[in-house]
Amino acid sequence: MSSSVEKNSQVARFDAEAIEVLGKRVLGPVLTAEDEGYDAERAGNQIARQHRPEILVGATGPADVQAAVEFAGRHGLPVAVQGTGHALAAVAAEGGVLINTSRMTGVRVDAAARTAWVAAGVSWDRVIHEAAPAGLAPLSGSAPGVGVVSYTLGGGLGLLSRRYGYAADHVRGIDVVTADGRLRQITKSSDPDLFWALRGGRDNFGVVTGIEIDLMPVATLYGGGLFFDFASAPDVLNTYVRWSADMPEEMTSSVAVISFPDVPVLPPPLRGRHVVHVRIAYSADDLGAGKELVAPLRALTPFNDTVRELPYAEGGTIHNDPAVAGSFESSTTLLGELDADAVRALLDRVGPHAPVPHVVELRHLGGALARPAAVPNAVGHRGAHYLLNVVSRLERADIADVGPAHDRLFDAIEPWSTGGRALTFLNGARDTGHVRSAYSPEDYRRLTEIKAAYDPENVFRLNHNIPPAQR
Repeated sequence: MSSSVEKNSQVARFDAEAIEVLGKRVLGPVLTAEDEGYDAERAGNQIARQHRPEILVGATGPADVQAAVEFAGRHGLPVAVQGTGHALAAVAAEGGVLINTSRMTGVRVDAAARTAWVAAGVSWDRVIHEAAPAGLAPLSGSAPGVGVVSYTLGGGLGLLSRRYGYAADHVRGIDVVTADGRLRQITKSSDPDLFWALRGGRDNFGVVTGIEIDLMPVATLYGGGLFFDFASAPDVLNTYVRWSADMPEEMTSSVAVISFPDVPVLPPPLRGRHVVHVRIAYSADDLGAGKELVAPLRALTPFNDTVRELPYAEGGTIHNDPAVAGSFESSTTLLGELDADAVRALLDRVGPHAPVPHVVELRHLGGALARPAAVPNAVGHRGAHYLLNVVSRLERADIADVGPAHDRLFDAIEPWSTGGRALTFLNGARDTGHVRSAYSPEDYRRLTEIKAAYDPENVFRLNHNIPPAQR
């Protein structure tokens, strides 16, 4: 069998008859590079890296996915999956089969059971909308436009995480097409190994066509943002580190240092400015304590304060992540306890003096995130205290400068690193070699063994790949 590098660069050739046969089996579009609509079909949120498959299948449901996977298997091709939202992985596939699941948009909410079944192409804003009338909320992320399936199966760190844990901890069932073309409906009882691996191992084991998830009894938050000028950054970050260490599990928060471009789309107070943005999402049965908990941060005198009681459906305004596609590189690491030296090391590499403009975010972990899931899964490194993520927009920096700038930042913060990473935040092109670091050695070994059982030929390899164990 050829190496993964060789396989990833293969470009197969098919006659028109083979493509026509596939087209008759698939309800959605089947496209090649010569077809109109090919570029639009393969476009994703990340425009710096785009798949360029030999065959592109716009799946409308599980039967289309099965047909595409069977076609790939018959012709010895790798399979890549692209959903909605931010679902494009780091690898940009050349050749092979790309399955676009964005047309699969079904959502069913069971208010009595507090669950939702969600198809592969659905983004969180749809689930939030459907669950809100029942006073329920999903464990969605900071950006409501993110795709549910890729986010959840990568772990899923969002606005309610410290209270309820990772989104992957609250998956009840998964519909998945495995490398043999079989559609399986799996649960903790029916396929315990595959169920464990998918929840944390993402698209390494098949194409997920739908998941059943828990919904939480949350209708409102005490949340929003506190904005400070960068000159206050040392005081704000040091206060935040001390403050977050004492917060109850109901408080999920982060702090970001942001270099805003000078563009008209931004509010005048933010244009061309470096700011520190504290993000607050307090969820409790009684939100009354929220104001008191936030008081130490407010005492630092933000120039803008949007923290208030708000419907969960408006939770996307807390981080206010851009909803448009873009070209960017990102890097991430998990951290332990932090101190003033860690803050100094971080701020020495970011801000107006930095050669590359960044968004650098420190997310507070712990709480329910630190506890094992009720039904164990592959999400790793639950003992970390913080997640550090840095994003650089390539519209504002040369890609040749971004990698070294990220390296300098992570070298500076390395003394506080746990050595682990979070799979959901591995989005940079260089992150493909960091997959092992998202898991403990024992869990990674188990993942490779399960991979060997369900995908021994590594068909699903155009991703953050976990190769099959050698037998």
